[in-house]
Amino acid sequence: MPGDSKRAPRDCRVGRRLAGIALVPPSGPKNERRVGSRLPCCHDHSMTISKNLFQTLAGLAQRDLQPELMDQPNLDPVEHALALRGLARVNWFSRSDAIFWPALRAFSLEQKGTPLRVLDVACGGGDVTCALAKRARRAGLDVKIAGCDLSETALSIARKQAASSGEAIEFFQHDVLSEPLPARFDAVICSLFLHHLDEVEAVTVLRSMSQGSRRAVLVNDLVRSRCGYLLAMVGTRLLSRSRIVHIDGPLSVAGAFTPPEALQLCEQAGLNGATVSRHWPQRFLMKWSRS
Repeated sequence: MPGDSKRAPRDCRVGRRLAGIALVPPSGPKNERRVGSRLPCCHDHSMTISKNLFQTLAGLAQRDLQPELMDQPNLDPVEHALALRGLARVNWFSRSDAIFWPALRAFSLEQKGTPLRVLDVACGGGDVTCALAKRARRAGLDVKIAGCDLSETALSIARKQAASSGEAIEFFQHDVLSEPLPARFDAVICSLFLHHLDEVEAVTVLRSMSQGSRRAVLVNDLVRSRCGYLLAMVGTRLLSRSRIVHIDGPLSVAGAFTPPEALQLCEQAGLNGATVSRHWPQRFLMKWSRS
């Protein structure tokens, strides 16, 4: 669920369903109540929600890519900003930057006196980008990090965050689906972006990331699983007030790849020798290094 508004909506009804749970009122006249009744319509509605949730969890064996509110080109900037703040809290809780850091630290130490140049693709509000820059500064490592995104709203928020945290980070607008990445980086990374893409787009992005990187590609993303889906339903409500985050969170898990599927994408993109490791909470890190 990054800030990258990359495609036109597939379905104008996106706001009417919450991750497989039909948001429809119970049958019967509105606010109908009878003395002594047990409100069967509310009970039936709860049963419908439970049944739909069970069906959704059972269906996670197959990927179900649905349009997300964050992907809509006409997304209200205020709602967009609120969603990005919510996603920043989700990333903080799930320690997204910590998933990347061991590999980036090792790459930096291997540079032997030259700076490690890193590009964060589809950086959204820049919270992970800034967190990585902060880790590098505290570790005394020479890491030059940049971020790109399609959304000017997201980039504006990212620039403000970098300025407020005192990090010197370059943010620039870029459409990774249609334009090649600038080939001036040692490592190209992306966080929580791959699950927004169909298989053809995912292969295109992975190939572009490898072509734009001198050394390595790192991808941190969601694992499609029942546990991950339930965590998304609960966690997004605890960590954010954004309705976009509440709706898109479970949808993101349903549209995510499993680790074996991610490796298949790497093979199709020519990233031979890529590895995938599992991380808390229900994340994977795909790592590919140029031989």
